[in-house]
Amino acid sequence: MRRWKEYYTPSTVDEALRLLGEYNGSARIIAGGTDLILEMEAGHTEAPDVLVDVTKIAGIEEIREEADGDGAWIVLGAGVTHYQVERHLLLQRVGTCLTESCRVVGGPQVRNVATLGGNVAHALPAADGTIGLLALDAQVEVCTLQGGEVTRVWQPLLSIFAGPGRNTLESNQMLSAFRFRPTADREGSAFDRIMRPQGVALPILGLAARVRLDESRQRIEDAIIAIGPAGPIPFRATEAEALLKAAITFNDAVVDAVIAAAQGQARLRTSKHRASQEYRHEMIAVLLRRVLPKAVERARN
Repeated sequence: MRRWKEYYTPSTVDEALRLLGEYNGSARIIAGGTDLILEMEAGHTEAPDVLVDVTKIAGIEEIREEADGDGAWIVLGAGVTHYQVERHLLLQRVGTCLTESCRVVGGPQVRNVATLGGNVAHALPAADGTIGLLALDAQVEVCTLQGGEVTRVWQPLLSIFAGPGRNTLESNQMLSAFRFRPTADREGSAFDRIMRPQGVALPILGLAARVRLDESRQRIEDAIIAIGPAGPIPFRATEAEALLKAAITFNDAVVDAVIAAAQGQARLRTSKHRASQEYRHEMIAVLLRRVLPKAVERARN
Protein backbone atom coordinates (compact mmCIF):
# COMPACT_ATOMS: atom_id res chain seq x y z
CA MET A 1 0.00 0.00 0.00
CA ARG A 2 1.37 3.41 -0.96
CA ARG A 3 1.55 5.64 2.12
CA TRP A 4 0.62 9.29 2.42
CA LYS A 5 3.39 11.90 2.40
CA GLU A 6 2.12 14.45 4.93
CA TYR A 7 -0.03 14.16 8.05
CA TYR A 8 -1.55 17.21 9.76
CA THR A 9 -3.48 17.66 13.01
CA PRO A 10 -5.26 21.04 12.83
CA SER A 11 -6.84 22.47 15.98
CA THR A 12 -9.67 24.40 14.28
CA VAL A 13 -12.14 23.87 11.42
CA ASP A 14 -10.67 26.92 9.66
CA GLU A 15 -7.18 25.42 9.75
CA ALA A 16 -8.44 22.05 8.48
CA LEU A 17 -10.27 23.66 5.56
CA ARG A 18 -7.28 25.79 4.64
CA LEU A 19 -5.14 22.64 4.51
CA LEU A 20 -7.70 20.97 2.25
CA GLY A 21 -7.71 24.04 0.03
CA GLU A 22 -3.92 24.29 -0.04
CA TYR A 23 -3.58 20.74 -1.35
CA ASN A 24 -6.45 21.21 -3.82
CA GLY A 25 -8.02 17.75 -3.82
CA SER A 26 -4.92 15.72 -2.92
CA ALA A 27 -5.75 15.74 0.81
CA ARG A 28 -8.30 13.60 2.66
CA ILE A 29 -9.86 14.02 6.09
CA ILE A 30 -9.22 11.23 8.56
CA ALA A 31 -10.66 10.65 12.04
CA GLY A 32 -10.89 7.07 13.31
CA GLY A 33 -9.66 5.70 9.99
CA THR A 34 -11.79 2.55 10.25
CA ASP A 35 -13.08 2.99 6.68
CA LEU A 36 -10.35 4.96 4.90
CA ILE A 37 -7.31 2.97 6.06
CA LEU A 38 -8.94 -0.39 5.35
CA GLU A 39 -9.97 0.73 1.87
CA MET A 40 -6.44 1.95 1.17
CA GLU A 41 -4.96 -1.36 2.37
CA ALA A 42 -7.41 -3.31 0.21
CA GLY A 43 -6.57 -1.19 -2.82
CA HIS A 44 -10.12 0.13 -3.18
CA THR A 45 -9.02 3.73 -2.55
CA GLU A 46 -5.79 5.32 -3.71
CA ALA A 47 -3.76 6.73 -0.84
CA PRO A 48 -3.88 10.56 -0.81
CA ASP A 49 -0.72 12.62 -0.58
CA VAL A 50 -1.97 14.30 2.60
CA LEU A 51 -4.12 13.23 5.55
CA VAL A 52 -5.81 15.89 7.67
CA ASP A 53 -6.61 14.44 11.11
CA VAL A 54 -9.62 16.34 12.51
CA THR A 55 -9.77 14.63 15.91
CA LYS A 56 -7.81 17.44 17.61
CA ILE A 57 -10.24 20.18 16.56
CA ALA A 58 -11.74 21.82 19.64
CA GLY A 59 -15.30 20.67 20.31
CA ILE A 60 -15.44 18.06 17.57
CA GLU A 61 -15.72 15.26 20.14
CA GLU A 62 -18.39 16.95 22.29
CA ILE A 63 -22.02 16.03 22.92
CA ARG A 64 -24.03 18.96 24.24
CA GLU A 65 -27.45 20.56 24.53
CA GLU A 66 -28.27 23.84 22.81
CA ALA A 67 -31.45 25.89 22.46
CA ASP A 68 -32.99 28.27 19.97
CA GLY A 69 -36.34 30.03 19.73
CA ASP A 70 -38.09 26.77 18.84
CA GLY A 71 -36.67 24.57 21.58
CA ALA A 72 -33.76 22.32 22.44
CA TRP A 73 -31.23 20.59 20.21
CA ILE A 74 -28.83 17.77 20.92
CA VAL A 75 -25.56 18.56 19.14
CA LEU A 76 -22.89 15.95 18.43
CA GLY A 77 -19.49 16.85 17.06
CA ALA A 78 -18.55 14.93 13.92
CA GLY A 79 -15.62 13.40 15.80
CA VAL A 80 -17.81 11.78 18.46
CA THR A 81 -17.12 8.04 18.53
CA HIS A 82 -19.71 5.30 18.43
CA TYR A 83 -18.64 4.29 21.94
CA GLN A 84 -19.38 7.80 23.22
CA VAL A 85 -22.85 7.72 21.67
CA GLU A 86 -23.55 4.22 22.91
CA ARG A 87 -22.65 5.07 26.53
CA HIS A 88 -24.04 8.61 26.77
CA LEU A 89 -26.88 8.66 29.32
CA LEU A 90 -28.72 11.64 27.83
CA LEU A 91 -28.64 10.13 24.34
CA GLN A 92 -29.94 6.84 25.71
CA ARG A 93 -33.04 8.73 26.89
CA VAL A 94 -33.68 11.27 24.13
CA GLY A 95 -32.04 9.66 21.10
CA THR A 96 -32.51 5.97 21.85
CA CYS A 97 -32.46 4.73 18.26
CA LEU A 98 -29.10 6.41 17.70
CA THR A 99 -27.49 4.76 20.73
CA GLU A 100 -28.95 1.41 19.65
CA SER A 101 -27.61 1.85 16.11
CA CYS A 102 -24.12 2.83 17.25
CA ARG A 103 -24.03 -0.07 19.71
CA VAL A 104 -23.95 -2.70 16.93
CA VAL A 105 -21.17 -1.19 14.80
CA GLY A 106 -18.17 -3.52 14.59
CA GLY A 107 -16.61 -4.66 17.85
CA PRO A 108 -15.57 -2.63 20.93
CA GLN A 109 -12.20 -1.73 19.41
CA VAL A 110 -13.86 -0.29 16.31
CA ARG A 111 -16.47 1.63 18.27
CA ASN A 112 -13.74 3.18 20.40
CA VAL A 113 -12.24 4.97 17.38
CA ALA A 114 -14.87 5.01 14.62
CA THR A 115 -16.59 8.40 14.46
CA LEU A 116 -20.15 9.37 13.66
CA GLY A 117 -18.89 11.88 11.09
CA GLY A 118 -16.90 9.19 9.32
CA ASN A 119 -19.93 6.90 9.32
CA VAL A 120 -21.98 9.58 7.55
CA ALA A 121 -19.26 10.94 5.24
CA HIS A 122 -18.51 7.43 3.97
CA ALA A 123 -22.08 7.58 2.60
CA LEU A 124 -23.00 3.90 2.66
CA PRO A 125 -26.79 3.47 2.53
CA ALA A 126 -26.70 0.79 5.26
CA ALA A 127 -24.49 2.64 7.76
CA ASP A 128 -26.05 2.03 11.18
CA GLY A 129 -25.30 5.40 12.76
CA THR A 130 -26.66 7.15 9.70
CA ILE A 131 -29.94 5.22 9.92
CA GLY A 132 -30.28 6.23 13.58
CA LEU A 133 -29.62 9.88 12.79
CA LEU A 134 -32.06 9.85 9.88
CA ALA A 135 -34.89 8.51 12.04
CA LEU A 136 -34.27 11.42 14.42
CA ASP A 137 -34.60 13.85 11.49
CA ALA A 138 -31.05 15.03 12.12
CA GLN A 139 -29.32 17.92 10.44
CA VAL A 140 -25.64 18.16 9.52
CA GLU A 141 -23.42 21.22 9.81
CA VAL A 142 -21.39 21.73 6.63
CA CYS A 143 -18.43 24.10 6.85
CA THR A 144 -17.20 25.76 3.64
CA LEU A 145 -14.07 27.79 2.95
CA GLN A 146 -14.92 30.48 0.38
CA GLY A 147 -12.90 33.61 -0.33
CA GLY A 148 -10.81 33.12 2.78
CA GLU A 149 -13.88 32.95 5.06
CA VAL A 150 -15.47 29.86 6.62
CA THR A 151 -19.26 29.60 6.62
CA ARG A 152 -21.27 27.09 8.63
CA VAL A 153 -24.68 25.93 7.42
CA TRP A 154 -27.10 23.45 8.94
CA GLN A 155 -28.81 21.33 6.29
CA PRO A 156 -30.87 18.11 6.12
CA LEU A 157 -28.84 14.95 6.65
CA LEU A 158 -29.84 13.41 3.32
CA SER A 159 -28.63 16.46 1.40
CA ILE A 160 -25.02 15.29 1.55
CA PHE A 161 -25.61 11.83 0.04
CA ALA A 162 -24.88 11.38 -3.68
CA GLY A 163 -24.91 7.58 -3.95
CA PRO A 164 -23.26 4.48 -2.45
CA GLY A 165 -19.94 5.62 -0.99
CA ARG A 166 -20.28 9.12 -2.47
CA ASN A 167 -21.12 12.36 -0.70
CA THR A 168 -21.75 15.84 -2.09
CA LEU A 169 -18.92 17.56 -0.18
CA GLU A 170 -16.39 19.54 -2.19
CA SER A 171 -12.67 19.77 -1.44
CA ASN A 172 -13.30 23.04 0.42
CA GLN A 173 -15.96 21.54 2.71
CA MET A 174 -16.17 19.30 5.77
CA LEU A 175 -18.72 18.06 8.27
CA SER A 176 -18.36 19.48 11.75
CA ALA A 177 -21.47 18.40 13.70
CA PHE A 178 -24.94 16.87 13.75
CA ARG A 179 -28.03 17.96 15.65
CA PHE A 180 -31.54 16.68 16.32
CA ARG A 181 -34.52 17.54 18.47
CA PRO A 182 -34.56 15.33 21.58
CA THR A 183 -37.51 13.02 22.03
CA ALA A 184 -39.93 14.49 24.56
CA ASP A 185 -43.11 13.41 26.33
CA ARG A 186 -45.19 11.06 24.16
CA GLU A 187 -42.23 10.41 21.85
CA GLY A 188 -40.05 7.35 21.44
CA SER A 189 -37.58 5.76 19.05
CA ALA A 190 -36.04 2.36 18.38
CA PHE A 191 -33.55 0.61 16.08
CA ASP A 192 -32.88 -2.98 15.06
CA ARG A 193 -31.07 -4.79 12.29
CA ILE A 194 -30.57 -8.15 10.61
CA MET A 195 -26.99 -9.23 9.99
CA ARG A 196 -24.80 -12.28 9.60
CA PRO A 197 -23.60 -13.88 12.85
CA GLN A 198 -19.94 -12.88 12.66
CA GLY A 199 -20.98 -9.47 14.01
CA VAL A 200 -18.62 -7.16 12.13
CA ALA A 201 -20.01 -7.12 8.58
CA LEU A 202 -22.35 -4.60 7.02
CA PRO A 203 -25.98 -5.27 7.92
CA ILE A 204 -28.35 -7.18 5.69
CA LEU A 205 -30.94 -4.60 6.68
CA GLY A 206 -31.26 -1.95 9.39
CA LEU A 207 -34.35 -0.02 10.44
CA ALA A 208 -35.05 2.82 12.87
CA ALA A 209 -38.25 4.65 13.75
CA ARG A 210 -39.27 7.68 15.77
CA VAL A 211 -42.92 8.29 16.71
CA ARG A 212 -44.94 10.94 18.53
CA LEU A 213 -48.31 10.02 20.04
CA ASP A 214 -51.36 12.22 20.58
CA GLU A 215 -52.57 13.05 24.08
CA SER A 216 -54.61 9.84 24.27
CA ARG A 217 -51.39 7.90 23.55
CA GLN A 218 -53.35 5.71 21.12
CA ARG A 219 -52.81 7.52 17.80
CA ILE A 220 -49.50 8.36 16.11
CA GLU A 221 -49.29 12.08 15.33
CA ASP A 222 -45.92 11.96 13.62
CA ALA A 223 -43.53 9.25 12.49
CA ILE A 224 -40.20 8.76 10.75
CA ILE A 225 -39.03 5.40 9.41
CA ALA A 226 -35.46 5.01 8.12
CA ILE A 227 -34.23 1.87 6.36
CA GLY A 228 -30.93 0.82 4.85
CA PRO A 229 -29.88 -0.46 2.44
CA ALA A 230 -33.09 0.24 0.54
CA GLY A 231 -31.77 2.40 -2.29
CA PRO A 232 -28.56 4.19 -3.30
CA ILE A 233 -28.74 6.48 -0.26
CA PRO A 234 -30.28 6.03 3.22
CA PHE A 235 -34.01 5.67 2.75
CA ARG A 236 -37.04 7.35 4.35
CA ALA A 237 -40.20 5.22 4.05
CA THR A 238 -42.42 8.28 3.58
CA GLU A 239 -45.46 6.35 2.32
CA ALA A 240 -45.39 4.13 5.39
CA GLU A 241 -44.99 7.21 7.60
CA ALA A 242 -48.09 8.79 6.04
CA LEU A 243 -50.14 5.67 6.76
CA LEU A 244 -49.08 5.71 10.40
CA LYS A 245 -50.08 9.36 10.79
CA ALA A 246 -53.45 8.80 9.08
CA ALA A 247 -54.46 5.81 11.21
CA ILE A 248 -57.05 6.38 13.95
CA THR A 249 -55.21 4.06 16.32
CA PHE A 250 -52.05 1.93 16.35
CA ASN A 251 -52.76 -1.79 15.94
CA ASP A 252 -51.66 -4.90 14.06
CA ALA A 253 -53.70 -4.04 10.98
CA VAL A 254 -51.98 -0.68 10.75
CA VAL A 255 -48.57 -2.33 11.09
CA ASP A 256 -49.46 -4.72 8.24
CA ALA A 257 -50.42 -1.77 6.01
CA VAL A 258 -47.24 0.08 6.94
CA ILE A 259 -45.15 -2.98 6.07
CA ALA A 260 -46.77 -3.26 2.63
CA ALA A 261 -46.16 0.44 1.97
CA ALA A 262 -42.51 0.27 3.03
CA GLN A 263 -41.91 -2.87 0.98
CA GLY A 264 -43.48 -1.26 -2.05
CA GLN A 265 -41.48 1.95 -1.83
CA ALA A 266 -38.05 0.54 -0.90
CA ARG A 267 -35.54 -0.07 -3.70
CA LEU A 268 -34.01 -3.33 -2.54
CA ARG A 269 -31.28 -5.23 -4.35
CA THR A 270 -29.52 -8.58 -4.18
CA SER A 271 -26.02 -8.68 -2.68
CA LYS A 272 -24.02 -11.85 -3.30
CA HIS A 273 -22.19 -11.34 -0.01
CA ARG A 274 -25.19 -10.53 2.20
CA ALA A 275 -28.74 -11.29 1.06
CA SER A 276 -31.14 -11.52 -1.83
CA GLN A 277 -33.68 -8.89 -2.73
CA GLU A 278 -36.47 -11.28 -1.74
CA TYR A 279 -34.96 -11.93 1.68
CA ARG A 280 -34.56 -8.21 2.38
CA HIS A 281 -38.17 -7.70 1.30
CA GLU A 282 -39.28 -10.11 4.05
CA MET A 283 -36.90 -8.60 6.58
CA ILE A 284 -38.61 -5.21 6.27
CA ALA A 285 -41.67 -6.89 7.78
CA VAL A 286 -39.62 -8.56 10.53
CA LEU A 287 -37.91 -5.33 11.55
CA LEU A 288 -41.04 -3.14 11.43
CA ARG A 289 -42.86 -5.63 13.69
CA ARG A 290 -39.97 -5.33 16.16
CA VAL A 291 -39.19 -1.63 15.96
CA LEU A 292 -42.59 0.10 15.69
CA PRO A 293 -44.18 -1.47 18.80
CA LYS A 294 -41.01 -0.78 20.76
CA ALA A 295 -40.95 2.89 19.73
CA VAL A 296 -44.67 3.26 20.53
CA GLU A 297 -44.24 1.60 23.93
CA ARG A 298 -41.41 3.97 24.78
CA ALA A 299 -43.56 6.91 23.74
CA ARG A 300 -46.40 5.72 25.99
CA ASN A 301 -44.10 5.34 28.99
